[in-house]
Amino acid sequence: MAEAAGEPGPASASDGERRRRGPLSGLGRFVYAHLPKRLFPRSILIVALPMILLQSIVAYVFMERHWQLVTQRLSEGTTRDIAALIEIIESYPQDPGYATVERIARDSLGLAAQVLPEEPLPPPAEKPFFSLLDRTLSRLISEQIRRPFWIDTVGRSDFVEIRIDLGDKVLRVFARRSQTYASNAHIFLVWMIGASLVLLAIAVLFLRNQIRPIQALAAAAESFGKGRPIEGFRPRGALEVRQAAHAFLEMRRRIERQIEQRTTMLAGVSHDLRTVLTRFRLALTFLGDGPEVAELKQDVDDMQGMLEAYLAFARGDGDEVPAATDLPALLEDVAAAVRRDGASASVAFEGTPAAVVRPNAFRRALLNLGANAARHAKTVAIAGRHAEGWVTITVEDDGPGIPEEMYEAVFRPFLRLDEARNQDAGGSGLGLTIARDVVRGHGGEIALGRSALGGLRAQVRIPG
Repeated sequence: MAEAAGEPGPASASDGERRRRGPLSGLGRFVYAHLPKRLFPRSILIVALPMILLQSIVAYVFMERHWQLVTQRLSEGTTRDIAALIEIIESYPQDPGYATVERIARDSLGLAAQVLPEEPLPPPAEKPFFSLLDRTLSRLISEQIRRPFWIDTVGRSDFVEIRIDLGDKVLRVFARRSQTYASNAHIFLVWMIGASLVLLAIAVLFLRNQIRPIQALAAAAESFGKGRPIEGFRPRGALEVRQAAHAFLEMRRRIERQIEQRTTMLAGVSHDLRTVLTRFRLALTFLGDGPEVAELKQDVDDMQGMLEAYLAFARGDGDEVPAATDLPALLEDVAAAVRRDGASASVAFEGTPAAVVRPNAFRRALLNLGANAARHAKTVAIAGRHAEGWVTITVEDDGPGIPEEMYEAVFRPFLRLDEARNQDAGGSGLGLTIARDVVRGHGGEIALGRSALGGLRAQVRIPG
């Protein structure tokens, strides 16, 4: 109540703290909103993200240190060989046709050299996007040879062409790309990426096998919560998952044992009380007819009705097996019961007609809602919808309704109001209580609200 009056409570303090954290909290909300919600994708991210980060760091270090260093060393060797050829050409100009220079370049240096007549150097060639070799080789030629030059690292994929302007002639050299560039570095990247994919595939298979027992446990718990039979479930997987599965099975056994004991006890109580009521009726038949006897007979009938209501509430519907049920036919049965109670009723339905429910228990819940509406109204509208995995049934009336603050209170057992809408004909006050108990046993909920007809609206929503 203090929070409603404007005093800061725990929630508001937490909101204020999140606001003070500023951008970090906003980033956290953004990351959380875009993270996968299921366990398997999150587990894959836990494995894949560190692997990707590690591989990225390794690749960066390799590119930055090893690849550039090897490329620079190879390019330095090729540049020194070209400088040596230039030195030979300028020191021994008497070599006719420069045949000796070409032979030395071919046999000793592994280069294809040719001395051309003086001609202008070609215009600069288009630089590749990733121009590690182009940058490195150009820098080394500028630093060591210091003459005008032109290089082409793109035109011939397996060779690098270099032209050096010697003033009155041009030296053209073809070098294998492997002599100037660490061309086999991609093998490391391929191996690294391939190994990562293999490891990721193994992790996916392993995680899938580890998550399946968790999914099976969740499905079993959901089925048990909806009152459906659990078939073929057994503990498996990691030790912690097995412990959780064993705990769930033990909990289910305890609940079923408790329900069985309660049912057995109620059967005995029901037999004994019915025997007493039968004696009352038999004794009343010998008293003849009269106003007093009629009132006593009415009291016995009321006691019988209240007894049946109490036993129905206490017994629940745990013994009934869920089955596919025709929802439109069920709603027509409820409407027929409403008409027998003296109110007019209409039925509308859309979606898939069949749903898996406990037929008798679900019928009893809807009959209680219909009877509750018919007792206080002249017109009742029943609508059903089965779509998107949910069954929604709405019962509306044109009665006086109940105060909004009493929407939750009317579901309490034995609660009586002055104009008690949850009070059945026997006066037990269990109609809405039984209805909610049945609906919750199906994994759903009942919500009350204001009807478009002016009275009360009861909306049942269960998984379909």
